[in-house]
Parts: sequence; structure tokens; C-alpha cells
Amino acid sequence: MSHENTVYETSIENVPQFSSRLGFYLAAVGSAVGIGNIWGFPSQTADNGGAAFVLIYLCFSFLLAWPMLVAELVIGRYGRSDPVTTLENVSGKPFFRVLGKLTGWCSTITVLLIYTFYAIIAGWIICFGLAPLVKLFGLDELAVLLTSFNAWPTMIAAGAFMAMVAAIVSGGVADGIEKWCSRLMPMLVLLIVVLIGFTLSQEGALEGLQYFILPDFSKVLSKDLLISALGQSFFSMSLGVGIMVVYGAYLTRDSNIPVMAAGVAVTDTLVAVMAGLLIIPGMFVALNHGIDIYTADGALKSADKLVFDVLPQLFLQFGSLGVLLSLAFFVLLTITALTSAVSILEVPVAVFQRRQIAHRTSSAWLISIATFLVSLCVMIWFDPLFDFVVNLTTRYAMPLLSLVVCIYAAWIWSRDQKLKELQKGCPEIEHSFFWKIWPWYIRFICPTMVMILIFFTF
Repeated sequence: MSHENTVYETSIENVPQFSSRLGFYLAAVGSAVGIGNIWGFPSQTADNGGAAFVLIYLCFSFLLAWPMLVAELVIGRYGRSDPVTTLENVSGKPFFRVLGKLTGWCSTITVLLIYTFYAIIAGWIICFGLAPLVKLFGLDELAVLLTSFNAWPTMIAAGAFMAMVAAIVSGGVADGIEKWCSRLMPMLVLLIVVLIGFTLSQEGALEGLQYFILPDFSKVLSKDLLISALGQSFFSMSLGVGIMVVYGAYLTRDSNIPVMAAGVAVTDTLVAVMAGLLIIPGMFVALNHGIDIYTADGALKSADKLVFDVLPQLFLQFGSLGVLLSLAFFVLLTITALTSAVSILEVPVAVFQRRQIAHRTSSAWLISIATFLVSLCVMIWFDPLFDFVVNLTTRYAMPLLSLVVCIYAAWIWSRDQKLKELQKGCPEIEHSFFWKIWPWYIRFICPTMVMILIFFTF
């Protein structure tokens, strides 16, 4: 058993670390590349002018997401602790200490609520992935049950999913999170590439590809497009819920945070674009096979319908090969869910450890069991609770919490401390173009953009 699992890590010197920069990179990308990248981004693209949305999304990813990602990582490495303790200790003033502690706890609660519905979605994904295999063995009734969004098979699959996540997080940072993300992320990229290759070889894919890569510039300045792209770029980086603060705490002191954050932002954006190259042409291939991708009023079907209805129907057109394609697609979705869920669970586990509530292994399993029970309640009372929890966390809590963290990093934490922390990984950064721009950028531009997003959300 590792040292992490047997002793409380109460001092900064005992904070676990990623064993390599590649390990951090893959773990951070795994957190950022969630289910939203695979179905949320393509659906947003299809709803908002195709390539015009992609273009604006790419701009916002580097105008908002990257600078804020740097802020969360650098404040996390400075604090070398959980979000509650880190934000509490940024300032010595009593008011800001209390506000920081409150923000840290709100982030932890928010990320736990996100985990409750994330597990349910993962349960659906696993059920839909198993359905074609079950059907091969002649168990048609079970296959229908698995694809009916029935509560019991969903919760069994969600429970198995949460157990996998708890087992990975129990292994610690280097032996658990880093090791598994290093295995799963290459698999994810390989599966996307294989599925893109197959989809683009089908009739109708070219039309979808053109829609995805040729922008309609008349839609670029559409208010709905701009707000959707801003929101997608913000949420895709796991900002505002303490995940990147915790991962920043596990970085080595000599890590060049702006460069590493840029790598995470680029890769996250690249995977989102690859998902678009898979799903947007796939929609047009499905249309070519007579599968309806539009609702009665002419609007594109929602993201969940595209993933759980349109694409599985498309795969079934290819017989036995379709079973393999469907399995590969849902394995892909499961991997994205797993790597994101690992980072989600790590936040409350870090809080429990650092505040001496429980050891790592105990924390991982106790939190998972408690969250699973809440997920059961959400699934049983699905109609009133599911959308409420999703909207409460992703539409309202995440932007508000991220705004507070941005204010802490930009206004409350001193400029000299920020510079000293960044210099540990890049001694010459004070004379760089980045340092001339970034401090005032996160003071004025980032909060303004987040407030615009909050304004239009409310």
C-alpha cells in the first residue's frame, strides 16, 4: 500500500505529485476532455452555424479559457493543498479568508453534484454500449431494456462506473490518476481517429465535412452563437470547480505553467474538433441512410438524441461491423466520462485528506457511495431533479465560482507572489510578453467575459 493511502498528508512537503509533466498533461487533458466535448461541442456546432461556431469557439478557448486555466493552476501550485485550504490562505485578511473558505466548499459541493448526474449519463452510455452485444446473443428483451433509459439497469451501470472511478482515485496521484489517464487518453484518440476514418469514407460525409469546416461568416456575430461559443470554451476546461486548483497543487515546482496550460488548452480543443469531425459528418451520413436527424419543427435533434438515437441507428446499417463500430463509439464515450470523473472525485478526496477527515482510500469510497445514493434519488425523481441539478451546477454555480476564483487570483493574491510562483518554472518570465499581458488580462478581460456569460445565463 502506498504512503498516500496510509498517512494523512497534512504538510505541504507531503503533497503528492505527478511523476512527469506528460503525466500531468494527460491527466489534465483527460479532465478537460469530457462527455461534453464528444456530444456537446458537435451539437452546439450544428445548432450555431457549423464552422462559424468552430471559429469563434477556437478564439474564445484562448481569449478566456487559457488565461483562466493558468490562473487556477498557478494558485493551486502556490497553495499546494485542496481548494478550500488554498483559497482560505491566499489572503491574511479575515474577510477574504472566510470568503475563500466558503468558495472552496461551494466548489467541492458543486463538483459532487456534477458527479451525481455525470454518473447517470455514464450509466446510459454503458447500457447503450452493451445493448448490441446482448442482442448478438439473442437477448432482445434485455437489449430493449438497456436502451430504454430504465432506472435500474442505468443505476447498476452507474454504480459499476463509480466503483471504477473510486478504484482509480484510491491508487493515488501517480499510481492511480496519472497511470490510468496515460493509458486511456491514447486509446481515446485512437478510437476517434478510427471512427472518423470510417465515417468520412461513407456517402454523405462530404456534405457534413463542408458544413463543419467552411464557415458562414454572416453568422459569426450572432449573439446566440457568441454566447454558446463562450460558454462551451469555458466549461470544456473544467474551470471553476477546483479541479485545476487541485491538479496545480500536484505539479512540480519547475513546471512551466503557461506552456503546460497552453498544451492542455490546445489538446482539449483539438479533441473537441475531432469529435466534430466524427459526429457532424456522421449526422449527414445518417440522413443519407434515411435516418431523421431533425425534429418535427425542423430543428436539429438534441445532443442526447444524436448520441443515443441517431448514431446507434446509423451503426446498425452496417450489420456485424456496425456492432463493432457501436461498441467502439460507446467505449470512446466511457473513456471520456471516466477520465473526467476521476478528476471530479479527486477534488472532494483532496479536501477530505488535507483537512484530515479521512484517508485517500476511505475518502474515495465513502464519497462515491454517498454520491451514488444521491444519484439514485435523482434517477428515481428524474423529471424534477435531473435538469435542476444540471442547470444549478453548470449554468449558474460554475461561472459564479470561476468568477470568484479569478478575482482571488487577479486582485487579492499579490502580483509579486504570482510572479515568484511563475518564475519557479520559467525564471525569465518577468521579461516575457506573457507577463506584460496576463496580470491585467485576468484582472479586467476575463472577469468581464465571465460576467457577460453570467448575465446572459440568468
